[in-house]
Amino acid sequence: MEKKKKSSLIKLLIFAFIMLIVVSMLVALNNIGLLKFNNIKIPTKRAELNYTETNNKIKEGIYITDVSEVVEEVMPSIVAITSKTLVSSGNFGPFFGGESQYSEGAGSGIIISKNDTELLILTNNHVVADAEELSVQFVNEKSVDATIKGTSERRDVAVIAVKLKDLNNETIEAIKIATLGDSSELKVGNGIIAIGNALGYGQSVTTGVVSAVNRSITVDNATNKMIQIDAAINGGNSGGALLNSKGEVVGINSVKYSSPGTSTSASIEGMGFAIPISDIKELITSLMNGEEDTSSATIGVEGYMITETQSKQYNMPVGFYISKITENSGADKAKLEIGNIITGIEGNKVESFEDLSDILYEKKKGDKVKLTISYINGREYKEKEVEVTLS
Repeated sequence: MEKKKKSSLIKLLIFAFIMLIVVSMLVALNNIGLLKFNNIKIPTKRAELNYTETNNKIKEGIYITDVSEVVEEVMPSIVAITSKTLVSSGNFGPFFGGESQYSEGAGSGIIISKNDTELLILTNNHVVADAEELSVQFVNEKSVDATIKGTSERRDVAVIAVKLKDLNNETIEAIKIATLGDSSELKVGNGIIAIGNALGYGQSVTTGVVSAVNRSITVDNATNKMIQIDAAINGGNSGGALLNSKGEVVGINSVKYSSPGTSTSASIEGMGFAIPISDIKELITSLMNGEEDTSSATIGVEGYMITETQSKQYNMPVGFYISKITENSGADKAKLEIGNIITGIEGNKVESFEDLSDILYEKKKGDKVKLTISYINGREYKEKEVEVTLS
């Protein structure tokens, strides 16, 4: 009996010891998260975040370009321009107590030179056209009045002047004269920077690439060769600088050409235009020295194109139909007549307005051009060669 009690006690102690080991193991497993008493889970693999290893990083792709150093260097040469244009002189006129109404416009400009008495600023003609008052705000936010030095409506270029005596020392120390580059060296895909007084909110910066060069754009019956860019150009950017990667001015941004061929002034997404600086260097020099603009060379006629379809329909030659002749112009002196059709210029066919304007773009006032003119003779058209001096 004694032996049985002893044997049972030993078995009980062994069982208790085993149970103690089992409980200890369960507690340990619970603490390390591999087992829960209330919901036992035994995961096959612990979840981890997927960090990219250094040697697996993409080595090529799109990178953000820092243009801050270029912008910091050039910004002192960019100005904001505010213009006031007379809209109405009042219901009964200013002499009868009427109050004049003015429209305020915003634009941009580039400090390009100075003489003994003036600081000279390049901008677009449409920024300052018909302005009764002009003011310029510099990088230090100081503003002074400005006057128009010279303009070219055809090239949409103007130079305005600020008197040096109106500038305080703080402004003189803050501003810089811009460095002009060579726009003829631009290639499609080159990176560019546009700076201007967008929407009149103050100077802002956009970047992009050259989308096209030598783009022929016609606005207000004037065709100009433009740089097409994808950097945002908005109202107020007109007259601002288009820069290359060196910070050189290679173009003048122009909102006027943002919607070629449309009847609205709304910008087209990702399609802006700038006037190539190399094309107008001589013009700028003339304007800032108060000399006459000789670049706006015209034949002295107005009219419209006779297309291939209209030619077949009305039995008329393809070309530029003259509907109006300016008095004392080259066309008037060459005795061109309303109803004449310009079918050729300098030996080239005129089948579109660009065929005519592209050649005139390279000419100056006083230059002579040979035109092929179709004129009505009885019931048919005949041709003649006429030399016209551009005016």
